[in-house]
Amino acid sequence: MTRSDTPHRPGLGTLEAGTRQRAQLPTRIADIAWSALCVVVALWTVWASVGAVRGTTAWGYCAVSWVLLAVALAMRFVVVRRRARL
Repeated sequence: MTRSDTPHRPGLGTLEAGTRQRAQLPTRIADIAWSALCVVVALWTVWASVGAVRGTTAWGYCAVSWVLLAVALAMRFVVVRRRARL
C-alpha cells in the first residue's frame, strides 16, 4: 500500500475503553474545569476591584474575590505539581 492508499480517519477517533485518549479524558476535563474557574474568578476580581475603586462595589467583595482567586490558583498549581511527580 502506498501512502495515498492508506485509510485516513479525521479527528481523534472514538474514545473506546482502554485507549490512551480515554485514560487521559478525566485529567483533561479537570484541567479545563480548573482553567475555567480561574478565569471566572479572575474576571470577578477585576470587576470587583474596579467597582471598589469607583465606589460602586463594597470593598468586602473585592477582598473575597482576591482570596478566592489566590486559593484557586494555589490549588491549580498544587494539582499540576502533584501530577508531575506521579
